[in-house]
Amino acid sequence: MSADSFSQVTSESWFTRIKNAFVGILVGLVLFFVAFPVLFWNEGRSVKTYKTLKEGGGAVVSVASDNVDPANEGKLVHVTAKADTGAPLSDPVFGVTVQALKLKRVVELYQWKETADKKTEKKLGGGTETVTAYSYSKEWSGDLISSSNFKKADEHKNPTAMPYPALVEVAQDVTVGAFVLSPSLVSKINHYEAFAIGRDKPIPEALKEKVKHCEAGYYVGADPATPQIGDARITFKVANPAEISVIAKQTGKSFAPYGTKAGGTIELLQTGVHDAAEMIQKAQSDNTMMTWILRLVGFILMLVGMGLILRPLAVVADVIPFVGSIMSAGIGLISFLVATSFSLATIAVAWIVYRPLLGGLLIAGAVALIVVIKGKLSSNNPTA
Repeated sequence: MSADSFSQVTSESWFTRIKNAFVGILVGLVLFFVAFPVLFWNEGRSVKTYKTLKEGGGAVVSVASDNVDPANEGKLVHVTAKADTGAPLSDPVFGVTVQALKLKRVVELYQWKETADKKTEKKLGGGTETVTAYSYSKEWSGDLISSSNFKKADEHKNPTAMPYPALVEVAQDVTVGAFVLSPSLVSKINHYEAFAIGRDKPIPEALKEKVKHCEAGYYVGADPATPQIGDARITFKVANPAEISVIAKQTGKSFAPYGTKAGGTIELLQTGVHDAAEMIQKAQSDNTMMTWILRLVGFILMLVGMGLILRPLAVVADVIPFVGSIMSAGIGLISFLVATSFSLATIAVAWIVYRPLLGGLLIAGAVALIVVIKGKLSSNNPTA
């Protein structure tokens, strides 16, 4: 192996594995029971958001952007126009100035990265032997990589701080026709594109001894062509004036979140020209996607939790490795079925509260899975 990679062999006794497995039961119980409120809350959030957007779709009024009509005060309005600003933005350190809605300073540091590849083999008697292959590579990263826990930390030391922090400058007055965007709506503007710094742009006097030009920005180090650990490169991105579409409550010349009878609020912004129906539909699609992501999170919490709760059985069986492997496969199946049935049951209970017509169908599915699990458990020989 090269100087930047090596392998380490570690062993764990059967008794140590048993102890760790029983400790894991506590972690498993926490994960398993945390999943219930996550799943239940997610269904309530999803329904409230759906009803909020549906209500908003029936109340929204499209208005002209070149005139603020007092008659629409407090109403949910839809406006489409170019988001623009009058004052330029400037980076306080590097002096980069641009007419934009946002100016982002991107700072990357050249650092060591440790990669660990583990392979574990069961041994007769219940112990394990793990071979871990460690390798080190150099990469640019916008986040600090701590090297204090590296296996060979003395030989692969990373800087502990960035030479310059990342930064986002935001225009104070962003207008959309005759309207002024609220700070919360401005925060939703994220259509960044690269902003190259020409080599003809003078480097600020205070930085000339530290900084030099590189391909698209500035460089801290000896030579951009041969970066060394600790070198930094600074580039910039901008959110330029662009057409946007907004749905929010009209408040004077600006906007605010629109409260609905469903209990939620509406404050939408999309880049480009979109009608109100498109924006509401996009928000509904985003809500559906988030609902399924959180359902998956809840299911995984249950699955991992149940696997940790049952793990001691597999470790006990690992005295004979192939028996332990069979037991692990069985535990994986049981954990999957339990997590699926309890996830469905939790979602069904939430639907009975929030979506009564659909809750019964899920309850039936959950009960069917529980019957399957009971049948599999009763058909197995407990001594096997």
